[in-house]
Amino acid sequence: MEAAAAELESKPAKRAGRRFWRILIQQRYLYLMSLPFIAWAFVFSYLPLWGWTMAFQKFRPGRPFLDQEWVGLQYFRELFHDPQFYLVLRNTIAMSTMSLVAGFTVPILFALVLNEVRSMSVKRFVQTVSYLPHFVSWVVVAGLVTKMLATDGVVNGILMGLHLIDQPIQYMAKGNLFWYIVTGSDVWKEMGWNTIIYLAAISGIGPELYEAAKVDGAGRLRSIWHITLPGIRSTIIILLIISIGHLISIGFEKQFLLGNPLVSDYAQVLDLYALNYGLSMGRFSFGTAINIFNSIISLFLLFVANGVFKRITKESVF
Repeated sequence: MEAAAAELESKPAKRAGRRFWRILIQQRYLYLMSLPFIAWAFVFSYLPLWGWTMAFQKFRPGRPFLDQEWVGLQYFRELFHDPQFYLVLRNTIAMSTMSLVAGFTVPILFALVLNEVRSMSVKRFVQTVSYLPHFVSWVVVAGLVTKMLATDGVVNGILMGLHLIDQPIQYMAKGNLFWYIVTGSDVWKEMGWNTIIYLAAISGIGPELYEAAKVDGAGRLRSIWHITLPGIRSTIIILLIISIGHLISIGFEKQFLLGNPLVSDYAQVLDLYALNYGLSMGRFSFGTAINIFNSIISLFLLFVANGVFKRITKESVF
């Protein structure tokens, strides 16, 4: 009896194994095409994780790995006892949340508006103009933003010309405005590029659905609400989960280029903190500890967001 039961249990495993090899042979060219990307991900994303060992060492460049002094969690304790760290964490969370809300909703709205444009020439022109800022370096963008918001810049000139203000406002010297300047600059630069994914998702919706809605008397707004948005729901949720996973991994280019000593308390983020207080000062182990904290929080947020959306909407990344 036990032998028969074991044989019955082994049959599904054998069938699954044969099915796996059959699919592998049938789709061998697709798997071969994916090998370069797997190798790229391994070399540039997983192999560097070996460097995380520096966070647990008193790392000295030039010394062999076995000659490094192991200090355990010393640099993590230093990190969590540093008051500057919590100021940096506040700035990172604030700017990340603002960027998530604005940078996620604006491209969706822009895609919906573009989808309703009937003139193809106008649509192509608007798309091209909105995509171009993505290809402009942040160095150039920061220069444009700084020039426009200067006391003799375009923004102050317009506001004074409309008699809305009496004196020029020093926007780049006000810390309470820095988060909004960074968020607005990021949205302007990436809005058109992020819209591409939503336009591609919208193009996959069958035109017969819109025709049926029009026959039923639905206007444009009702068609958007009942057809377009449900049609791109999966795309929106997946991209939202990924964006939440990268919530505190916002880089440092924007803050580094737009910041100045007058707004430093509002401009410091985790990546810039790792650069200034880690690499620039030769504290490689401390900088690595900051990046490990950043990665662990990002991974935690990704799993939490994926689990929440999987439970509520039945949509998830994995």
